Amino acid sequence: MKSLWLILILSLATAPSAAVNSAAQDVLPELVRRIKPSAVAIETFDARGVQLSRGSGFFIDVDRVVTNRHVIENAYRAEVHSYNGNVYPVRGVIAVDAEGDIAVLRVEAPAGQVRPLSLDRTSPQEGESVVVIGNPFGLEGSVTNGIVSAVRDIPTFGRIIQITAPISPGSSGSPVVNMHGQVIGVATLQITGGQSINFAIPSERISQLQSGGTLLSLSDLVAASGRNKRAKAVQAFRDGLSFLSQDDCEKALPYFEKAVESDSNYAEAWAQAGFCREKLGRHNEAIEASRRAVTLRPSAESYFNIGLANYYLKQYREAADSYRQSIRLDPYNGADAWYALGLAYRDWGKADEEIQAYRQAIRLKPDYTSAHERVASAYVRSRKYPQAIEAYKQLLALKPGDAVVSNNIGEAYMELGLTSDALEAFKRAIQLKPDFGKAYYNLGKSYLATGNRNSALEQYNILQSIDPDWAEKLDGLINP
Repeated sequence: MKSLWLILILSLATAPSAAVNSAAQDVLPELVRRIKPSAVAIETFDARGVQLSRGSGFFIDVDRVVTNRHVIENAYRAEVHSYNGNVYPVRGVIAVDAEGDIAVLRVEAPAGQVRPLSLDRTSPQEGESVVVIGNPFGLEGSVTNGIVSAVRDIPTFGRIIQITAPISPGSSGSPVVNMHGQVIGVATLQITGGQSINFAIPSERISQLQSGGTLLSLSDLVAASGRNKRAKAVQAFRDGLSFLSQDDCEKALPYFEKAVESDSNYAEAWAQAGFCREKLGRHNEAIEASRRAVTLRPSAESYFNIGLANYYLKQYREAADSYRQSIRLDPYNGADAWYALGLAYRDWGKADEEIQAYRQAIRLKPDYTSAHERVASAYVRSRKYPQAIEAYKQLLALKPGDAVVSNNIGEAYMELGLTSDALEAFKRAIQLKPDFGKAYYNLGKSYLATGNRNSALEQYNILQSIDPDWAEKLDGLINP
């Protein structure tokens, strides 16, 4: 499915990475001194004034602090503690992203005492160095550093950043900062099970929460959460997301199902349940859950999921309809949906529509090698050899060292009777892959077409040592 669903873990063992990390360490003390005043500890209290929890956060404006939503769970009062001992009361909540576990708090602080951090809204690079300043176990201003080990896109949810910098209890809500001192995300998810995997929710989601809104008191938030069945569902959703971030749908699915049991109108949970069911091969159940999701909140990802499930059930018309809905909702990022639509048309027996779908995928993503390969193969199956040659040449520009593509170009030339062009293509394939049995066979076959039996015999002799099966086939042509 979408390549963007795969987690790519980068190795730290290479010399270039070590050099980069060494350079990062040179500026780390200065960076920490600069950003430390912006990081805070957050203490919360219940209705009787008893301390509930302690977490972390950071200033993004003179009166705004970002933290995790769960840090202020059930709190009636909260305080922000700076690294130099100042204490500022929390006046209320400006905005909440429940699924992303983010809250923006209004804080009263005297002018000149706050240093807001800037947000980097772009996606970080894998291998990029990061720093986390939090308050684990009440140790205010503790610093950990590491790298961005993966940037993961989760369908219908968005992006999650995986980091190697440790996140301990009390560090939830800490800023994850790049080496320019910009916040790339909020430290939030931690999974332990033999190892610790630490995550951050990207700064882009913080930016989306900063547009005005009514100030809500902490006590009002508690009351609203108590009345809202969504609050319990969100907790289950976040637990499921923790496992999904590790691509473990088997463990994630029960939590998403629990979330929709708590709140049957929870579109995000239905979407993730549909995604996980499809990943586990439960196609009919995936369609059911994803349809519930699009009924509540139509999304390109859920329609794609419905299309995929129908495709595996060999219901190609239904698959095509769903892929088209996905493209309609997200026309500018629909390369994968167009590609999948092409596969559905292929198995449905609609060759012209198949070709057009792959061409649309290439239009949106010119370096989409799989689409180039599919459209070239579709042209060959339709006996449109000039178009196939052009498609293979475009593919060869993307994969210049691919012997198979050169061989395929040669076969298309042979179908057009362009033997000299075919010979050059097969020779190029052999040059790229000296043990390519099929290319030697095709080269021998081409020589026979020109009446050059001796050169064909040379290819046969070579094949005897590298690929006896192709040698036998060529011998059948030389000695019919």
